[in-house]
Amino acid sequence: MNSECAPLLIGVDGGGSGCRVRLCDTALVTLAESKGGPANVTTDRPIAIANITKAMSEAAALAGVSQETLTTAQIHLGLAGVMSPGIAIEVAQALPYPNITVTDDRPTTLAGALGGQDGFLAAVGTGSFIAVQCNGHHAFVGGWGFQLSDQASAAWLGRRLLEQVLLCHDGMIPHSDLTLTALTRFNQNPNDIVTFGTSSKPSDFGALAPLVVNAMRAGDPIGLSLMTEGLAYLTSGLETLGFQPGDRLCLTGGVGPQYATLFPKEVQSGIVPAAGNALDGAIRLAAAQMKGRTNIL
Repeated sequence: MNSECAPLLIGVDGGGSGCRVRLCDTALVTLAESKGGPANVTTDRPIAIANITKAMSEAAALAGVSQETLTTAQIHLGLAGVMSPGIAIEVAQALPYPNITVTDDRPTTLAGALGGQDGFLAAVGTGSFIAVQCNGHHAFVGGWGFQLSDQASAAWLGRRLLEQVLLCHDGMIPHSDLTLTALTRFNQNPNDIVTFGTSSKPSDFGALAPLVVNAMRAGDPIGLSLMTEGLAYLTSGLETLGFQPGDRLCLTGGVGPQYATLFPKEVQSGIVPAAGNALDGAIRLAAAQMKGRTNIL
């Protein structure tokens, strides 16, 4: 097939660590992929736009597609930092492509994880959000960032762990193996924990999450308590979106699958592996937009 003549689909997945671009035909066959620099449009929008544009041009070159042909492609960008419709519009207008939709990275993550099927998603990595996909409609709860949201996430677990360590140090609750291990990482000095807390990024807190997960598996009471607290948030978010035991549920991210065994058996029966990633989702949404049948809430 001559990619210069056939309609094209382009998906972009972008975040603080980089962006990925995939160029496909309408049968979702990949023609080319490329990677680029950071693409968080809140952190540094000009740099994000430049990195996305460069990565798209590189993908086009790999596929033997001209820049003129790119302007006829249906494009979906799922980018970290798209916090409002206004930002999405500004990003779309900054790119020289007329058939473009810009969203945050939640819709692309959802579409990728569930593929073309209805269901629910708890995406729990460094951050977190909960979502539902039904008859082409999407809805979300959470995902408002580490400072005010992202419950159950790796960053949240790390912060909650350090809160417990300080409570233990003050004698308000008894230490467990988990809190003693965490305190050792900070030289047995609670002041080092406070310094860490005032200067660290979500990913730094998230690096402590494996301690919590492993402690939970070993039966540590504080590890189990923190994971149970995270599970309660996920359960509440799913119920808010209409989840019923037995519905299809996908748990993604570095921490999401770790909650699986904590759900009741009737919920576990509906847990399915992810069908794909956020870049897969971006292409699926681009294809749906080309057919005029998507509705992102």
